Amino acid sequence: MRTKTPILFLIPALSLICLIVIYPIMDTIYLSFLTPEGEFAGLRNYAEVLNSKEMLDLSRFPKTYPPWGILIHNAIWIALHLPLSLFLGLVLAVALREVKGSSIVKSMIFIGMVTPMVVGGWMVRFMFDKDIGIVNLLMRTLGLRWLADKTWTVWPELSLLATILGSVWMWTGFSMVIYSAALATIPKEYYEAAEIDGASALQKFFYITLPLLRPATLTIVVMTVLYELKIFDIIFVATRGGPGGSSNVLALEMYFRAFRYFRMNEAAVIAVLLTLLTLIPAIYIVRTAVRR
Repeated sequence: MRTKTPILFLIPALSLICLIVIYPIMDTIYLSFLTPEGEFAGLRNYAEVLNSKEMLDLSRFPKTYPPWGILIHNAIWIALHLPLSLFLGLVLAVALREVKGSSIVKSMIFIGMVTPMVVGGWMVRFMFDKDIGIVNLLMRTLGLRWLADKTWTVWPELSLLATILGSVWMWTGFSMVIYSAALATIPKEYYEAAEIDGASALQKFFYITLPLLRPATLTIVVMTVLYELKIFDIIFVATRGGPGGSSNVLALEMYFRAFRYFRMNEAAVIAVLLTLLTLIPAIYIVRTAVRR
């Protein structure tokens, strides 16, 4: 009886997981293989979604401005957002490490992380508004416009970049806090020994700080990639994926196909693809953690 008692306590939690997580996942996978009439379609839905211009438009990439397809847009999110938030978080954590009153500054920077994404999306929308946005007011002196304007002299569609930059501000606080916590675990004796050997500040950073921050960097990279693959709120509020689909991404396209066009089967396909993409970094970090 004693060995069965823990199982009895697990039953309520496992039941909720099966009801709220496992069943919806299995139902979504099942739905992705059906036609709207409920007939089995095999991989036809996947072929149609993957071959659509909304998913990948190589006729435009990289010859002209977006839209290039949501897969390329998500890849651009990772290529720009990840290094920017990683680098800024590291620089701020190192710069504020020995500063008096740094906790106040860190709290101010971390505000972006605790700000709801919907609020952040509205802030981005107003910042880059073509008429009243502060960014456009500054760029207007150079003869440029930012969002929703086809008369730019340099690049007509920069809404994707605008949402990425807005999200960098919101996510940098996460990187900074993780790096700050990791920096606090590095023994000062390492730096003292390096000073005795005549190491410069740069040498201490590259040969002591960076190598010892590798676990923190791995955590930040994986969590940030997961965030970038599932990004939805800030884009939905700021641009609705526009103009012309130039800032659309996987999660937003899934929402549009399900609740705007009511093509549930195609939305299920995108949901499955998104789940597979997010599983790759998730499995990697779990396996790395287990090895340690």
